[in-house]
Amino acid sequence: MHDPHAATPTRHLSVPYVIFIAVGMVVGAGIFKSPALVAENAGSVWAVYGVWIIGGLISLMGALCYGELSTAYPSPGGDYYFLTKAYGPSFGFSFAWARFSIINTGSIALLGFVIGDYLNLVWNLGPNGPALFALVSVVVMTLFNLRGTTGGKGADYAITSLEVIGLLALAAAAAWLVVSAIAPATTGQGHSPNAAGLGYALVFVLLAFGGWSEMSTLSAEIKNPERGMVQALLGSVVIITLLYLMANWALLRGLGIEGLAQSKAPAADLMARAFGPQAGIVLAIAVAAAAITSINGTIIVGARTTYAAARERTGLNWIGSWDGQRGIPSNAIIAQGIVSVGLVVLGALYQGFSTLVDYTAPVYWAFLTASGLAVIVLRRKMPDQPRPFKVPLYPVLPLVFAGSSALMLWSSLNYVKIGALFGLAVVGVGVVLAVITKPQK
Repeated sequence: MHDPHAATPTRHLSVPYVIFIAVGMVVGAGIFKSPALVAENAGSVWAVYGVWIIGGLISLMGALCYGELSTAYPSPGGDYYFLTKAYGPSFGFSFAWARFSIINTGSIALLGFVIGDYLNLVWNLGPNGPALFALVSVVVMTLFNLRGTTGGKGADYAITSLEVIGLLALAAAAAWLVVSAIAPATTGQGHSPNAAGLGYALVFVLLAFGGWSEMSTLSAEIKNPERGMVQALLGSVVIITLLYLMANWALLRGLGIEGLAQSKAPAADLMARAFGPQAGIVLAIAVAAAAITSINGTIIVGARTTYAAARERTGLNWIGSWDGQRGIPSNAIIAQGIVSVGLVVLGALYQGFSTLVDYTAPVYWAFLTASGLAVIVLRRKMPDQPRPFKVPLYPVLPLVFAGSSALMLWSSLNYVKIGALFGLAVVGVGVVLAVITKPQK
């Protein structure tokens, strides 16, 4: 009789494939909105470029930290595995639970609504249209990922290419304005940057970069275990940073700093300025494509953390099984899809679903802070563990990365305030489950 627990991940993923997954997941629909918030707070053109570059450098430091952790402790659990090594099984399981119950599944559901909002502009299904599109999107993408990864990966490359094409369309629009000698929509110089404004701008920038860390869940499947994960992490962060800088150049060239800061839909305004109002339909499809790629990547990495945590707990054996034939944690993908669909329904019934997801931000940044510090904790706790790659400038880079994550934690707590209790309650449920579901002997 086939034993699902006998199958384990194999090293079959190439570095370019993992980079494509990372780019597809991180460069989501947010890049079509966040530049306006960054411009509003940063104030000047050079400050805008500066905070995006700083965001890329902080993410690069984080990628170096995760490069050491992922090569020293490769596991489909990613963060879950090395957080467990650093702080114990209850802490690790609480992280896995938070990711499964609201962080990843909430992101999947929210991205579904992003798809719904834009596709409903193209094919209007009425007031319930966004929720219907969201529901269909989550179900279809869950089924898409159940096809497995051991076969051809052309579909994954194609789906991420759609997103990059959407960003290239913005660059093309700006280039057309340059060639046509059309001036930016506004010619003002903005306002002088200040510390508070730059701090808030960096918050939005780092949120746009969020998600690269989840590539560590593929560390047990990537080829070249010594260097492959480091190359994928660093390569993806560099590509993402360049894409973001390109998008901001295009928006600043088309709208000007003041026009970008005041715009509610900057990408749509740029496309309309270059190619006419009908370009809004093209943009809607581009934004939907961006959200689809983010859903795809989030499903891939989120399910692996769930699988890794569940296989080590009594009572969760069904979720903690690996489908050796298809090379995926199929039951974890199904479970994740069920929760995501539930959150889509919740979002359709109650207004302010995005606020519900925002409440989980403190949990996300708290665990990312812990991951940065885990580099130092594990070097002291397990000094003899082989480390194919070590963070340069240790311990400065891990401390700077952990400090920036802690700053984001403080900022999210300051923004959400009482709502942060919701995220803490989610973690509390995970702690209770950690007690009920004992680790496997």
